[in-house]
Amino acid sequence: MIKDFKANIQKNFIKATVIGSALSLVAGCSLRNDATEVNSQTGKASSKQNANADNGSLKQPKPKTNIVYIVIDDSGFSDLGSYGSEIKTPNLDKLAENGLRYSNFHVTPLCSPTRASLLTGRNNHSVGMGTVTNFDFGPSYPNRRGSITPAAATVAEVLSENDYNTYALGKWHLAPTSEVTPAGPYNNRPLGKGFQRYYGFLEGASDQYQPELTEDNHPVPVPKEDDYHFSEDIVEKAQQYVLDNIAFTPDKPFHMYMSFGAPHQPHQVSQKYIDMYKGVYDKGWDKIRKERFEKQKELGIIPADTKLAPLNSGIKEWESLSEEEKRAFVRYQETYAGFLTHTDEQIGEFIKLLEDKGELDNTLIMFISDNGASAAGGEVGALNHTLAYNAIPEELDDVIENIDNMGSSKVGIDYPAGWAQVSNTPFKFYKNSTYAGGTHTPLIVHWPEGIKNKGEIRDQYIHVVDITPTIYDVLGIDVPKTIKGVKQMEIHGESFADTFTNANAESKRTTQYFETSGHRAIYHDGWRAVAHHKKGEPFEKDQWELYHVEKDFSESTNLADEDPTKLKQMIELWEKEAKKYDVYPLTDMFIDAFPNVPTDSLRARDIFTFYPGQSHLSDSAAPPIINRSYSIDIPITHNTNNDGVLVASGDISSGYTLYIKDNRLVYEYNAGFTRYKIVSDSKLSAGDLNVRFEFTKTAENAGIGTLYVNDEKIGEGTLEKTLPYKISFEGLDIGKDIMYPVSDDYGDREDFPYTGSIEKVEFIMSEPVSPVVK
Repeated sequence: MIKDFKANIQKNFIKATVIGSALSLVAGCSLRNDATEVNSQTGKASSKQNANADNGSLKQPKPKTNIVYIVIDDSGFSDLGSYGSEIKTPNLDKLAENGLRYSNFHVTPLCSPTRASLLTGRNNHSVGMGTVTNFDFGPSYPNRRGSITPAAATVAEVLSENDYNTYALGKWHLAPTSEVTPAGPYNNRPLGKGFQRYYGFLEGASDQYQPELTEDNHPVPVPKEDDYHFSEDIVEKAQQYVLDNIAFTPDKPFHMYMSFGAPHQPHQVSQKYIDMYKGVYDKGWDKIRKERFEKQKELGIIPADTKLAPLNSGIKEWESLSEEEKRAFVRYQETYAGFLTHTDEQIGEFIKLLEDKGELDNTLIMFISDNGASAAGGEVGALNHTLAYNAIPEELDDVIENIDNMGSSKVGIDYPAGWAQVSNTPFKFYKNSTYAGGTHTPLIVHWPEGIKNKGEIRDQYIHVVDITPTIYDVLGIDVPKTIKGVKQMEIHGESFADTFTNANAESKRTTQYFETSGHRAIYHDGWRAVAHHKKGEPFEKDQWELYHVEKDFSESTNLADEDPTKLKQMIELWEKEAKKYDVYPLTDMFIDAFPNVPTDSLRARDIFTFYPGQSHLSDSAAPPIINRSYSIDIPITHNTNNDGVLVASGDISSGYTLYIKDNRLVYEYNAGFTRYKIVSDSKLSAGDLNVRFEFTKTAENAGIGTLYVNDEKIGEGTLEKTLPYKISFEGLDIGKDIMYPVSDDYGDREDFPYTGSIEKVEFIMSEPVSPVVK
């Protein structure tokens, strides 16, 4: 079948090519391309520039097939119009109409693991990505170090060795976040993993209006545009990469990995997109979910006999909510829907460029969502995504007060879990679970030159690990046994290219394990067993459930008691697969692993020294001060009229800042739910001063903050409750506070830079690092 693909593409590409004019003179030198003609009947090439050339030594031109991966973040199975949603996604729906939709596609339940499997064609634990890259569990957990082993080369590494240009854009989240410093290391970043260009953010989540941007291997400021949005920015950059590719290397195919930060929290989009959905969600999540369910059956994207899973525990029926709750929750979903529509619009802009430049027909596009929708917003949703990452629930009164701010830069929202289950219709549970709600997402394949039966639905069982092997199959590429001198592990995925032309092709993937945060599952030949782990309990006490998903698409009927023999077989198979693919050792830690600092980490230091003029530093790479005693020492040269920020880490949502205002030293800790401010008792004198803030831990995530100048105590206060897991989504600055301000007391000066002189800023840890994970 692949041979037929190649023959068809070859036929389309055998055409006469004449390059008639010389290129422009540059610095007095001319560049020349020898024109080559191809006989349209024989396909043999001849050179017009060198009539005496040996025609036998000239290779027949190869078909050019571009490869594009498009990934959206935290979007459930039902969120696209072509998968049953009322959300407007016309551009993705058009890809589906002119390509194929897969109804039985699966991913890992978390973003970094899915991306690792997507790009390598191997199972995530085997390559070292058992969880997200924010968590490094140390040497005892080689399957959870937050980086891809060099023994599992990415598709970009393989394609770049096969004459492809390779580009990555958007969210990366495939390098240990402790390594996200301006000085590297760079080996786990896109350019270290086979991509020749990169533009996006390296962390797991980002503000859409002021992201922490990296271009290639260096940080860059956010473009100064009043209406800036990250999704628009990466698509504009993607368009530039394509135009550069076809302008300067027109015969060279490209691989592009375009990974949106949307619609992951914070849900941020301009008001006009939110207004598109005014009144749409007034009927509530129960009715919207049922409407999507019926539309899915009508479209044929789910079997006609599918049952709608019951509401997840903790989700109230819509009619039981107060009017204030309904009003707030409607606005959350209007914002989410507008955010997704805006993302679709940007994808449409990219597709239009390919079409306008004649590159769409010969471009194979794979579109996925990296996992199911997230319930991190909790019962009432989240205004402050840092609080959600610290497991701190929000108050409904605060939500009501900020309804009109939703979607703006003033809040970083995440919708309530009730809407997340709507996104995951018809399934139960969410991201970071091994039920279908976490693992069953859309897959759209679009390739005009390879797919003729457009608009059809495929129901073969496919896993994200199968996508890159399918690309290798289509292109006829064998993965080298060694890459960059490193012996390569076997490819775990199976090609599903035969489904492009055969709706009845046999499913090659018959078995697939799942694991996240101790939750486990196994698929085999139409059956699925699931263990939803209770945190803190021994794994052997987990109760396994059994579903015949070939007949029970939504995992609604647990057959564990009816067929214990089958369940036992499935559990034994999970154990076999887990050992084969390096799932052990297990751990049930998740957000509580944020403070973990292994002894071999870049952050396992006693002293961190920073200097004015250095680049912005990611929060994940900043000094690990959570739940520890420490001090910040800053030698300055000060005049009594100098003011400004000495050091700041965080943004309007959370963080800390040490600054001078009105000639007084001020420390402010923004915990999200409250602010602690310590102001010096006296004003500062002029001259060379040693300013120090000292935090003494007195209890778990609590302590006393003290201000000193030249070792004299000048202020003190109690921080009754500091954040337990994550300080902020915005990092650390020296001598100013760029992007969003931690404090609202800086005044009108942008960045509030210190106007005196800072020699250095030293963070001194008062106790050695003690890894949370032993």
